[in-house]
Amino acid sequence: MQQKTIISVSGLVKNYGEFNAVKGISFEVYEGEIFGLLGPNGAGKSTTLEIIETLREKTSGEIIVDGLDLDTSPNEIKKIIGVQLQTSGYYPGLNLTELIRLFAGLYNEKVNPMALLDAVNLRDKARAKFKELSGGQKQRFSIATTLINKPKIIFLDEPTTGLDPQARRNLWDLIKDIRSNGTTVIITTHYMDEAEILCDRVAIIDSGKIIALASPDKLIDELVESGFEKPKEVKQANLEDVFIHLTGKQLREE
Repeated sequence: MQQKTIISVSGLVKNYGEFNAVKGISFEVYEGEIFGLLGPNGAGKSTTLEIIETLREKTSGEIIVDGLDLDTSPNEIKKIIGVQLQTSGYYPGLNLTELIRLFAGLYNEKVNPMALLDAVNLRDKARAKFKELSGGQKQRFSIATTLINKPKIIFLDEPTTGLDPQARRNLWDLIKDIRSNGTTVIITTHYMDEAEILCDRVAIIDSGKIIALASPDKLIDELVESGFEKPKEVKQANLEDVFIHLTGKQLREE
């Protein structure tokens, strides 16, 4: 069955003066997939996402989001995407319920705050202020705010950085749940195990160019077929698996 393309990027270029940050990249994202954009710092990942999110202007190229041309319909694109805010973007004096109502008002959407908090396992924190949350809770709440306008696509920029293993695994489950409800997820991460577990396909970008694009399994198989061998025997589990097994996966946040 032919998968529907929900984002099409063609020949995208972004220059900052003489510096060529994004060098004519092209890729497609399919509806309902988790798509990873991977690469070292400064590779052009964030710039690429910010252009698709309508937050940064491109130098040249074409971007189509759910049939909408970025050049002619940026405001329409904004209505169908959800972008994870940085943690500094929340009013410190408001509790979570009040913040959700505030964002709902900005989007002109009717939202049940408790239902949204339920979806990210934060009902018991409804009256807490954002600054009182743990790292994992802050990330889950920031993802909840991306869902307020019922977007077709959400963008998550390194959502698990700095989280402990339990909070990290719980966030993975949340991202999978969001995808299972039909939302397309675009994610950047520096954790390759995270990309391998979550992403249907990944694009690896370096120095402003895409150097590989396929499913994690296909990229790994291609590497093995090329004669690559790990110097160490591959084990059936890793230390994080041990940690989760011994301490449990349930949330234990202050």
